[in-house]
Amino acid sequence: MMWRSLIFSSLVLWCGGIGHAATVSGKVELAFSQDPNVRKHLDYSGVVVWLEPASGAAMLPAASRHAEILQKNKTFSPHVLAITVGTTVDFPNRDFIFHNAFSNYNGETFDIGLYPPRTTKSTVFSRAGVVRVFCNIHPTMSAVIVVLKSPYFAVSDHSGAFQIPAIPPGAYRLHVFHERATEQTLEALSRIVEVSSDGLQLPAISVSESGYLQLPHKNKFGKDYSPVADSGGYVGTKP
Repeated sequence: MMWRSLIFSSLVLWCGGIGHAATVSGKVELAFSQDPNVRKHLDYSGVVVWLEPASGAAMLPAASRHAEILQKNKTFSPHVLAITVGTTVDFPNRDFIFHNAFSNYNGETFDIGLYPPRTTKSTVFSRAGVVRVFCNIHPTMSAVIVVLKSPYFAVSDHSGAFQIPAIPPGAYRLHVFHERATEQTLEALSRIVEVSSDGLQLPAISVSESGYLQLPHKNKFGKDYSPVADSGGYVGTKP
């Protein structure tokens, strides 16, 4: 009968864990946007929402994870990726040209170097922060990696909806990140929320893009891209 007791105990613990985890749901909207996808198609995707214990207590580190940003048709996909600290991100090149993903400011700096079509390179993100990713050859390519200490996060879909599952009840500080919002706007959206065992439906979160200025970025050497850099190949890879 020992094995039956063990199975029963495991089921109780498993079901109890589920019973004590809740889901936080909500929707974001983007205001005062100049982006055509927002203005014409009401695309509210790519907003990162996450929760951290209001007490400031440290959370257990997440298990080692892998994520992926695909490079295809001179585009990083997904454009916005949220991960936990310690995650390895793969950058497969599915184009028939060379790529060189890098970041030299904000968050964690990295440079995975120039590599050929149909190959993959990876990097580990070991510190929390916002990492803006570019290609050293193609100036129109960009992505954003939001590296978090918290496992309780979600990225909004096209409609702006998001769900953060498996959250233990308690008080949390809500954080929001949007790549075209100022730091002051994002700080103003931060607040304390109380998550019950029944979960939490948040009121709509309006993220204003007012005051945001998008500046042209440099290549990995801190210099302007060549006028023909987007043609592919090796152009623009030398300082």
